[in-house]
Amino acid sequence: MFILPSSLLIESLPGHFLYWLKWFIRQATGTCELQRICSNYKPGATRTTKAEYSLRSSKNKVLREALGTNKAKLEQCVDQIMKEKNVKPQKDPLFKESLHICLLQITGNSSLYISVEDLRKEVFNSENQEHEAMLLKLWDLLMPTVKLESRITKQWGDIGFQGDDPKTDFRGMGMLGLINLVFFSENYTEEARQVLSHANHPKLGYSYAIVGINLTEMAYSLLKSGALKPHFYNTVLGTPELRHFHQLYCYLAYEFDKFWVAEEPESIMQFNQYREKFHNIVKTHLQDPDVTLTVRSKN
Repeated sequence: MFILPSSLLIESLPGHFLYWLKWFIRQATGTCELQRICSNYKPGATRTTKAEYSLRSSKNKVLREALGTNKAKLEQCVDQIMKEKNVKPQKDPLFKESLHICLLQITGNSSLYISVEDLRKEVFNSENQEHEAMLLKLWDLLMPTVKLESRITKQWGDIGFQGDDPKTDFRGMGMLGLINLVFFSENYTEEARQVLSHANHPKLGYSYAIVGINLTEMAYSLLKSGALKPHFYNTVLGTPELRHFHQLYCYLAYEFDKFWVAEEPESIMQFNQYREKFHNIVKTHLQDPDVTLTVRSKN
């Protein structure tokens, strides 16, 4: 019986040894590395991460270039890979669909970053009716029983903005910050109002909107660094979209509030210290290959 060496052992070998070991395993099993990955691991982060590494480190140009393929051409790309690696559909009928999903996840992560970056660069414009409507919607979702006296008012401080006009607070994250705040308030209304009530606590309070925008920056930086890949690979069986990023933000907003209340900081002046501690907790979670960062409300 032929026993395959562990993937960690294989990946740690020098290049020339790795080439010959892969060749030997191919001869012994009759399958290529991508086939073994797709058949030996269930759909999710471990499978897709290993497939990504295999494609990126391949000597074959067709396999390497698959990582940058447009979504519309992915099916054709999979066919090319199967031809290059001599994979017969009748012998491995599940391989094509499995690899296709892996590529949707891998290339989708890059396209998601582009979409998120576009929103981050979009400046809040008070002359844009859609922007204004979204801002007013945020107020209505969070403060349904309180009427906003005017567009420019100190009331915005009640939901955690710094000045009389919230537009100045969106400079760092642009429309991405506002869209995340609205998404959380619209899709998790009870949770968002609960978080706001905690934020307005006389002793443990913090600026709800400002902290929310700060957490948008955290989500953005995690996406940019690639740290969110395991989460998306486990939760999205295909191409991750903007709504999946907004869902991730909701997790951060909800979990940070629980963390802040549990830690009981002496002052809001310690925010950066506790933010970094929370950031490290999230990054630790993301190192778990089975990670899924989703809102788990008690409501």
